[in-house]
Order: sequence, then C-alpha cells, then structure tokens
Amino acid sequence: MAEIYYDKDANLDLLKDRKIGVIGFGSQGHAHSLNLKESGCDVMVGELKDSAPWRDAAAAGLEVATAEEVAKASDIIVMLVPDQLHRAVYYSSIEKGLEKGNMLMFAHGFNIHYGQIIPPPEVDVTMIAPKCPGHMLRRLYQEGSSAPALVAIHQDASGEAKDIALAYAKGVGCTKAGVLETTFAEETETDLFGEQVVLCGGITSLVKAAFETLVDAGYQPEIAYFECLHELKLIVDLIYQGGLSYMRYSVSDTAEYGDYTRGPRVINELVRGEMWDILEEVQDGTFAREWILENQAGRPSFSLMRRIEAEHEIEEVGRKLRAMMPWLGE
Repeated sequence: MAEIYYDKDANLDLLKDRKIGVIGFGSQGHAHSLNLKESGCDVMVGELKDSAPWRDAAAAGLEVATAEEVAKASDIIVMLVPDQLHRAVYYSSIEKGLEKGNMLMFAHGFNIHYGQIIPPPEVDVTMIAPKCPGHMLRRLYQEGSSAPALVAIHQDASGEAKDIALAYAKGVGCTKAGVLETTFAEETETDLFGEQVVLCGGITSLVKAAFETLVDAGYQPEIAYFECLHELKLIVDLIYQGGLSYMRYSVSDTAEYGDYTRGPRVINELVRGEMWDILEEVQDGTFAREWILENQAGRPSFSLMRRIEAEHEIEEVGRKLRAMMPWLGE
C-alpha cells in the first residue's frame, strides 16, 4: 500500500527562505503559483516575455521574468510548461541557471523517466503531481479544500528532498487531502497506460465503435449518440462518487445484469492481451520514442489524426444535440 502524507507530515517553514520559480503559467502553473503565493511563499513565474500568460501572471500580482532569469534567481524550479516543451526549455533556459542545492521539480515524470532531461547530480529532482486539473486545484484551495497529489523523489542530493517536496505540496494545498508516495517510473508508466487504455484511447474507441455499430444497423445517429456517449457522464459520475458497486446499485437491475454478463464479452482476453502489449510499449520506451520522434518531425501523423477524428459523424451529431442543451455551456 502507498505511503500517504498529510498536513502534519509537511513543514511549510522549509520554503520560508527559498524562492520558487514556476516555469509556465498555464493550467497547472497558474494554480501552483497563486496557491503558493497565498500560502506565504516567495514565488516568481517564468514565461515568454510580453506573452498573454506573462500579462496574466503580472495582472495576478506575481513577479514575472523569462525562464532563464527565473532559473538563475530561484532555489526551486518547477517545470509546468507542456511536456513536449520540457527538453527545449530546460536545455535552453534552465540548465545553466541550476546551482548545487537547487531543486528541479516536475508534475509528470515523462521527461526524466525517458531520459529527455538529465539534471546534474548536485540538485534535488522531485515531483508533486496533483490529481486534478489546474483550475480545480485552484478552486479547491480557495474553498479551503484540497485535491490529493503524488510525490516522488528521483534525486536526493540535499538529503531533505522529500521534506521540501512535501512542504511544496502543502503550499499548493494537497496535503489536506493526502499525498501518496510513488516513483517517477511508476507515475509515468501508469499515467500513460491509463490514458491510452481507459481514460482517452479506450473510452473514445469504445464509444465510437458502439455508435458506428448502431448506425450501421440502421438506428438513428441521434439516438445512438445519446445511448453511447451522452449518458456516459451519468455512469462515470456514479463511479467517481462511490466506485463500481455504487454505480451498479444506482442503475436498474437489467443494466446491472447486462454489465456482469456482456461487459466481459467486450473486454475479453483478446483485449486484455492488447492491454499487456500497450503496457510493455510504455515500459520499454517504445511509445515514448514514437511520440518524441513525432514531435521532432513536426507532428504530421498527430495533426492528420486530429483532423480525421474531428470530422467523425459522432462529432457532427454531437454538436447538433448539444445545441439543444444550453446548460452544458454554463
């Protein structure tokens, strides 16, 4: 079982004399920066000079500078730009500003785990990964609540990397809910696997295949959309709230029986075999190499797939039906 840390296990005083530089003022960056500032920490933001995020950070009352300037001035440098930009930003702006005793922090382990960034041995390398989107992390903090997070230590040059990382987690508000200890490898591999097999790849492929099956069988696309996509939120919300058993308690007995008897026919041993293959591709770096090369080539396959998927019939039908439900935009 995972080791879990709470407020009592984290000492915010460890951040008192340390300047925290947050690189990126996007979804996670804005939440981390503002939560830390309101926790009494000394924070500055690294952004492209005079960009919209630069202006947003300044308008929020934060000190803003270029990534290179932030790296030179900070004791803790937090990489919160998109993953695909980490390597370029690190080697162009961060690396030369690192000094012995600094901490380099991440919210996802991809670039460390797959060797895209190799920090010097004299700095701490850690991760604090809130398990929610940035806007939710910010909202929960403002409400006096919290979201759980993960903590991982890749390099402990100072001998107190975990204590400092937990102090940071307290600063962004996560120790109220609990911070689970993991490793860079475990966080990266499980995150990629979950995205590919369930949260993004698995769900979207299942929804599209079911929609296409009903439409090909002669049913109206609008009805197929409601049954295979729209109502998915109702089920996911029940699972999110109370687990699989709570969802099964909440639906009809007919639906529950269909769950038990037909679900394993869809997610069968052949599918489970593909899951193992995908996990191996994550573990051995096959997926990482593929994605890195795709970005280096200018994303031709990614852009084509994005365009094709946006033109799928389910998207056209969905736009029409969602226009009938104005509350979705609230």
